[in-house]
Amino acid sequence: MGKLSKNGLHNQHMEDLAVQSKGELLDSKRARILGRIMTICLILFVIILFLPWRQTISGRGTVTALRPEDRPQTIQNQIGGRIERWAVRDGQEVKKGDTILVLSETSQSYFDPELPQRLNEQLEAKRNSEQASLQKINATNAQIKALSNGLRYQLAAAENKVDQAVNYVKIDSADLVAIKNFYETSKARLARYEAGYRNGLFSLTDIESRRLKLQEDNAKVIVQQNKLSNSRQALINARIELDNIRAKYQESLAKAQSDLGSAISGRATTQGEIAKLRNDISNIAVRRNLYVVRAPQDGFVVKTLKAGIGENIKEGESIVTLQPLHPKIAAELYVNAMDVPLILDTSDVRLQFEGWPSVQFSGWPSVAIGTFAGKVWAIDRVSSSGGKYRVLIRPADPLPKKDEPWPVQLRQGSGVYGRIILRSVPLWYEIWRQLNGFPPSLEKEPAEKITDGKKG
Repeated sequence: MGKLSKNGLHNQHMEDLAVQSKGELLDSKRARILGRIMTICLILFVIILFLPWRQTISGRGTVTALRPEDRPQTIQNQIGGRIERWAVRDGQEVKKGDTILVLSETSQSYFDPELPQRLNEQLEAKRNSEQASLQKINATNAQIKALSNGLRYQLAAAENKVDQAVNYVKIDSADLVAIKNFYETSKARLARYEAGYRNGLFSLTDIESRRLKLQEDNAKVIVQQNKLSNSRQALINARIELDNIRAKYQESLAKAQSDLGSAISGRATTQGEIAKLRNDISNIAVRRNLYVVRAPQDGFVVKTLKAGIGENIKEGESIVTLQPLHPKIAAELYVNAMDVPLILDTSDVRLQFEGWPSVQFSGWPSVAIGTFAGKVWAIDRVSSSGGKYRVLIRPADPLPKKDEPWPVQLRQGSGVYGRIILRSVPLWYEIWRQLNGFPPSLEKEPAEKITDGKKG
């Protein structure tokens, strides 16, 4: 009986619980509402997956200048010296040609305050020496001309003597031939007279006369031979004299030409010394102008790199950092090497500058707030440190509607975050690309000319 009562109580308790749970369960109407909500959410999710999504390439960098001459520069002194006076302070605006620093001389070679006058005196002396060399050159040329004229006359006279001696030799040779013929004739006659004498035809007196005649003819032959020898010797002497005249002229001409060469060489040396002195004078004038270091362009003195009065500085040291006054601002972004081939020279960029609040939506740049428009200007040919490539961005021109120009308060070196805008794709494709680590899609073929300079 006890067990039956306990079972009855348990069943009664279970029935009560069933009645209570029935009240807690949702009715069929609420279940249908939940199903509709989940269906609507699913449809919205599918619709969102097909919404257009703008692909971008992000990068961080800094604000810089578009042109090299607009970037911060250091000013160097061209000569070494001692600081005498500063004419600027940090943050001061300067104009082109304004005095930055005044130096004094520290080199012993330039201590003399009258050094330009001394050099001018040396220059005048060298010019006089050059004039003397020129006069010597003219005199030597005149001497050479006189030698040439004198040689012409002497050679003519000597050649005439040679011709005359040749004629004498010819005449004496002809006379010798004639006299020898007479001698042979006399010799033949004497032989005939001696034969006639033996036959009794001629007397002894005739024979003796013919013998005397033969001796006279023989003496004439000897005399003529001696005369011919003298004529030949005179011809040899005339030729020797002609050769002596030529040799003497060559010696005198060689000496005169040597003097001329020495004069020309001396003048050239003097001209070289004159040029060196003129160069020294010009260098002194330029050096004294360099005692004052001036601003190369309009700008602001960012920082003085040297301090004090009386400090010695070497040639080519940096003394001041100068920021140009009105630089053309640009932004340099660093992107991954995988994304570089997808960047076109006509790609648009949206930029966020440090210090300017903004809200940027990666896939919908058109609804971004506080961003600024830019255009790709140049892409580096080589990677920077870290394997990333630098992309130079300029302000968009013309400016898109409802966009503001870049802030005038931007300063070089400020941080910047940018997104280079590519093609538009469905959201589901972008999610799939990100999950698989694929690069963004290319909208069109890149232009052949992607340079690191200005594009036409």
